Amino acid sequence: MNKVVTFGEIMLRLSTERHFRFSQARTFTATYGGGEFNVAVSLTNYGVAAEFVTRLPEHEIGGCALQEMRKMGVGHGNVIFGGERLGTYYLETGAGTRGSNVVYDRAHSSMATIQKGDIDWVKVFEGATWFHWSGITAAISQSSADACLEAVKVAHELGLTISCDLNYRSKLWQYGKAPSGVMPELLKYSHVILGDIDTAFFMMGQAKVDPNYQDLKSLPTLYSKLFEWCPNLKIVATTLRYSVSASHQRIGGVLFDGATVYNAAVQEVTPVVDRVGSGDAFMGGLIYGLLEYKDSHQKALDFAVAACCLKHTIAGDYNLVTLKEVETMAGGNYSGLVSR
Repeated sequence: MNKVVTFGEIMLRLSTERHFRFSQARTFTATYGGGEFNVAVSLTNYGVAAEFVTRLPEHEIGGCALQEMRKMGVGHGNVIFGGERLGTYYLETGAGTRGSNVVYDRAHSSMATIQKGDIDWVKVFEGATWFHWSGITAAISQSSADACLEAVKVAHELGLTISCDLNYRSKLWQYGKAPSGVMPELLKYSHVILGDIDTAFFMMGQAKVDPNYQDLKSLPTLYSKLFEWCPNLKIVATTLRYSVSASHQRIGGVLFDGATVYNAAVQEVTPVVDRVGSGDAFMGGLIYGLLEYKDSHQKALDFAVAACCLKHTIAGDYNLVTLKEVETMAGGNYSGLVSR
């Protein structure tokens, strides 16, 4: 029985309605979300036991976030409390040629002020087989990055599979460290990495590269560099996103296992309802695929791409889809016909 633990920040999401700009908004729709929590929700929807670990403020808003975890069926037995506020982000949803815009308000949040030693990771990982973290947790604050490194080291010692979504957010790295000063130490323990090749090189402090994902034969040389820098790495995957407009995306994916490049056909996604959380949907799909389709990296990749495509059709952070829906799309049915 697999059990996946994810670690990060759940946030209050305040989004404008009907594609309004911030300056037009008089009301905001309040929901919750956050990269690592979104992954846990996806896995729960697919029938995988998933637990989310975070730090919440001990007041009504923190209580609402905990209630959200219960609502989504995600394990929350190791959530800790402290700090003064829940991180928040504001979303202005784009349309057509106008892209979406995110404003973060998460400085000094409960997660941003978490400290190494606050969480008993040996206890958290009892019965767990997989640990997932992302570059967002490392970007929030130095203490959050330290707590993440502590978790990764314990997971490594206990023999868990460790995955990371690089999730570079330039607006978050504000505490005086560049990703290259934090991420290499974290990534060297990871077995599965999701991210663009150029982002990975940047985070490892290497010279910029400009990969051509259409030229599959050129990719092993670049991906292999990551295997050199990350000695535990087994799988690296990249979400391929070609943005025609905010309302029209083309989604595909590439996976490299150290020997073979796997490629998923690009799919047209239009109209886009909400692209926020689509990368997390890919990550959740990839973890599920690697757990379920152990003998087929192609099936794992196809499942992840299908999950990502479906998320674009759903408002909010979570990929509220069933296992059957993703399997149907991964099997080649992109018709969107009414199920009767």
